[in-house]
Order: sequence, then structure tokens, then C-alpha cells
Amino acid sequence: MNRLTDALSRLFEFELTGELLGYPFVQQALLAAAALGLVSGVLAPLVVTRRMSFAVHGTAELAFTGAAAALLIGFSVGIGALVGAVLAALLLGLLGQRDNERDSVIGAVLSFGLGVGVLLLWMNPERTANKFTLLVGQIVGVSSSDVTLLGGAALLVLVVTAVLYRPLLFASVDPHVASARGVPTRVLTPVFSLLVGIATALGVHVVGALLVMALMVTPGAAAIRVTSSPARATLLSVVFAEAAALGGILLSLAPGVPVSAFVTAISFGIYLVCRLIGRVRLSRNARRTTAVTA
Repeated sequence: MNRLTDALSRLFEFELTGELLGYPFVQQALLAAAALGLVSGVLAPLVVTRRMSFAVHGTAELAFTGAAAALLIGFSVGIGALVGAVLAALLLGLLGQRDNERDSVIGAVLSFGLGVGVLLLWMNPERTANKFTLLVGQIVGVSSSDVTLLGGAALLVLVVTAVLYRPLLFASVDPHVASARGVPTRVLTPVFSLLVGIATALGVHVVGALLVMALMVTPGAAAIRVTSSPARATLLSVVFAEAAALGGILLSLAPGVPVSAFVTAISFGIYLVCRLIGRVRLSRNARRTTAVTA
């Protein structure tokens, strides 16, 4: 309790925060968070519309497994997480084509990935600090090479999403009609899963494998609560994701608390506000409809 109180008392030490902002590792972490916020904000509404929140969690577990394997053999954790997430995305996309078997496939992949990841961490007893960061994130671990990798992967995801956005949106809103209209939904499913996998891997350094859903799902869920326009939902989702990612880092600097604690708190707070706004809007629309019909 004393440790928590001490951390909270340092939360508003703005001079210390300003001093820490001058360090290269903090600047690199902010760049990584900005790239992650942009990518996750763009994908989050589609993830929510396609009901893939559980898939994001399963993908994160394999990203954690890949990162743990890279840590064990002394390789780049970012590349390891990316390889693990891509493998998970391909498995989920190829094995979970049918709606009635998707959850069971995700559950099988998730449990497998988590089990192997725990085994790999057990095999590497020396690096206890790095083990914890794989789960909850740590800005100290973001290097310049990681920022380059994150930027390149983010650009790839954004370009592919922009090219496929219209058929992806159509297939997400009404897959049966989209398939009847000739949209290749069976191809788009693994492709979108791959995009989600890459984006999920980007979040391992910032928020960790356990809490990456705070950026890959929550901003989209919040945006959809306040608007039915896909364009506005995407824009709001990006704003919400950036606010959570960058705000989480800024708030965590002075107290030295793991970034994920503040990222998830900001993201959830935004979701609650948007949920309240959405409920108020529905009530107003219902009253207007009643008044017109009366």
C-alpha cells in the first residue's frame, strides 16, 4: 500500500516528467506508441464489427510465445513477437473460417500459445525483468531498431488496410451479402487476421501481451457507441487509441508504474464515457420517434 501511495504522489511531478521526456528511450517509446495507436485505431472498429475481440487475445498469446522464444535465444523480442503473432493469425484465419467453430479454434490456439510461452520463460531463469515486460510492457525496452521495425510494420498494415478497406468493411458488416455479391470473404478473413496479428505484435513492447486488447479492441468499441458512420468511427478510434497509448506513457513516467496500468485505465475511461453518450443519444432518439408518431 505504501508503494502505491508513493507512486500516486509522484503522478503530478511535472518537472520530473519533463526531464524524463528528454531521454532517448522515452522519445522512442512515444514514437512506438504513436505508431501503435494509429494502427490499432484504424483496425479496432473492424475488429469489433467482425467480433474478433477473442481472436486478438489469442493472437497476443502467440505474440508472447514468439517474444519469449526470442528472449531465450538472444534474438530481437520485437521480431519474435511479430513472427509469433503472424503464425497465430494464419492459424486463426485458416482454421476458423466457420463461425460455429471459430471460438473453439481460438481457445485451442490461445491455450497452446500460453503454455509454450510459460515453458520458454521457465527455460530462461536469468532474465526475470524481461519476462515481466513481455506480459505488461515496458518503455525502457523500446530501442531505435524496434521503432524502425514498428514503423515499417505499421506502414505495411495501413497500406494494405487502405487498399482492402471497402471490401473488408462490406464483409464485416454483412458477410453473407458480401459473399453473394462476389466479395472474396474466404480470402479476406485470413488476410485481415494477418493484419491484426501484425498490429497485435506491435503492442507487446508498449502494453504487453496480456493487455494489448486495450488498444486493439476498446477504442473501436468506444467509437462505435457514439457514431454509426464508419469513417467517423475510425477517426474517433484513432484519437482514442492515441490518447490511451501516449497518455499512458506520459502518466507512467514520474511514478515509474508499468505503462499498461495507465493505458488500460484511460482506454476504459473513454469507453465508459462513450457508452454513456451512446445511451443518452438512444434515449433522445427514442423520445423524438415517440413525439413524431404521437
